Amino acid sequence: MLRAAICGAGQWGTKLIASVQGKSATIGFVAAVTRDPAAKRPLAERFGLALTADYAAVLADPAIDAVVLATPHSQHAAEIVAAAKAGKHVFVEKPFTLTVADAHTAIAACAAAGITLQVGFNRRHAPAYVEMRRRIAAGEIGRLRHLEGQFSGPPSYQTAPGNWRSNQVESPGGSMTARGVHMVDSMVAIAGRVTTVFSFSEKLQHEIDVDDTTSALLRFDGGVTGYLGTLHAASPLYRLHVFGAEGALEVRGETELFVSDLTGKTERIAFEPVDKERAVLEAFADAVAAGDKFVIPPDEIVNNVAVLEAVTASARRGAMVAIG
Repeated sequence: MLRAAICGAGQWGTKLIASVQGKSATIGFVAAVTRDPAAKRPLAERFGLALTADYAAVLADPAIDAVVLATPHSQHAAEIVAAAKAGKHVFVEKPFTLTVADAHTAIAACAAAGITLQVGFNRRHAPAYVEMRRRIAAGEIGRLRHLEGQFSGPPSYQTAPGNWRSNQVESPGGSMTARGVHMVDSMVAIAGRVTTVFSFSEKLQHEIDVDDTTSALLRFDGGVTGYLGTLHAASPLYRLHVFGAEGALEVRGETELFVSDLTGKTERIAFEPVDKERAVLEAFADAVAAGDKFVIPPDEIVNNVAVLEAVTASARRGAMVAIG
């Protein structure tokens, strides 16, 4: 059993704890790092956690094997480096970091320490997406040509102006940090590295200082093209459509896959839902047990951060951005 400490015991941190506590045979939480331990006593009592405001104390505790970071995005790099130096395995929520330079620094620290690193891209475990990847790998739609992704939701209407997410520093590129990076991860895992980005990002809804309408044209290694839309003030939607030379596959939500051939015949396949948070945390624990150091290849982690940077830079400059 991997003994973990959650760092950032807010809404999402609580969801991560609840997904595995008392349910998983491979990972469980023993402590929580929070700015206000007194306010989190009900959480501690519910899940049997020790509470502290001292991240360094958790890193020094030999009874803790790993940290799970559900903290503000700008803190991730320093927290990852500190955990790696302390020999703790690291699970970090997306986005991994906000800059490519920080991503390289954090990954290098993990590699030097020989610890396991996982990023919380839970949608890799959505059953419709798992089946999509299986069919693509099996060659069912032939050579890849184009990808279309849309991941949007209403957080601009739900986030208070004083929340740490409600500013351009922590949430560059509008919904990219909340949703868009998930779609980029899903695309990169299928089509390879993104090499070129041209984007628009606008603030059309003004309650918080975050762009709410962001779109991007993408080019991947090998010439595959794509486009991405991610809105911060819209009805919820997750859709990924992959076109090949011999057909197409479309994921709608987590449990529907549509398979189309060149005649236009379409088959709908439905799946039972899974707990994606439990799945991604258990994949982390399994990697630790197996001695695997990176659950997601480092070049994919870095490329995701590079796309986030490129989307914001392209929108600001009004120009195409090449990713080195």
